[in-house]
Amino acid sequence: MPELPEMENYRRIFEKKLVGKIIQSVEVTREKSINKSIPAFIGEVKGRKLVAVERRAKHLVFKLDSDANLLLHLMLGGLMYIGNEHDSPDRTKQVTLTFDDCQLFFIGLRLGYLHLLSTREVEQEFLDLGPEPLDPGFQLSAFDEQLKKKRGALKTTLVNQQFIAGIGNHYSDEICFEAKLLPMRKGDELSPQERASLFHAIQTILNRGLNYGGYIEMPVFKEDERTGKYNEHCFVYDREGEPCPRCKSIIVKEEISSKKSFFCPQCQK
Repeated sequence: MPELPEMENYRRIFEKKLVGKIIQSVEVTREKSINKSIPAFIGEVKGRKLVAVERRAKHLVFKLDSDANLLLHLMLGGLMYIGNEHDSPDRTKQVTLTFDDCQLFFIGLRLGYLHLLSTREVEQEFLDLGPEPLDPGFQLSAFDEQLKKKRGALKTTLVNQQFIAGIGNHYSDEICFEAKLLPMRKGDELSPQERASLFHAIQTILNRGLNYGGYIEMPVFKEDERTGKYNEHCFVYDREGEPCPRCKSIIVKEEISSKKSFFCPQCQK
């Protein structure tokens, strides 16, 4: 499932390539991927200008030149691609937005969704989300105060969207590795120094993931050579049986609260 770096990568690309353009036509092939009837959805989206693309946690918000917004969550298997009738992935598209010079394809929205909501409705959807870890307002003092109350494993705490927004299975393992902490450690058992290490590791790893274009393998447009490069630079995720990049011990995989977790049992304490 795409996490914060993947969705922020999408947002930055769309901001450059799509914002300011008029949606000339809309095609929906799966009504369950949207929250209105197909005619109503098309009627409210067609002809509108895309004025901004924002991200909150693992969501994107496509803001139209009305009070309407398209709220996207890709969930598992969702992808997006900017192309045209001659440059289109050989995949089933649930929604296609056509602009004057390109098309935005929403692919794999079987579990994900693209909902048409008012600004107030979008705000309601985000009420339970925790802080954004890359925002300037995300400070060690508040993080430390909350983490020391957490009795669950770091793995489950980091992926809890009410505790902190945007982190999932992939980056939680990378963050624990960067902090030199085992993912089964508990927040309320960490020392102040370990909690500080985890805080800084969150920002280091998420920025690293973003700098490498995240881990989604499919490019976002034809000339895109950046998206997905984090796959080549993962420290531990999906590297079971490989040598640890820090101490050369063997990376292992275990299940923690039914979530697969990858870590180095030697240099993570």
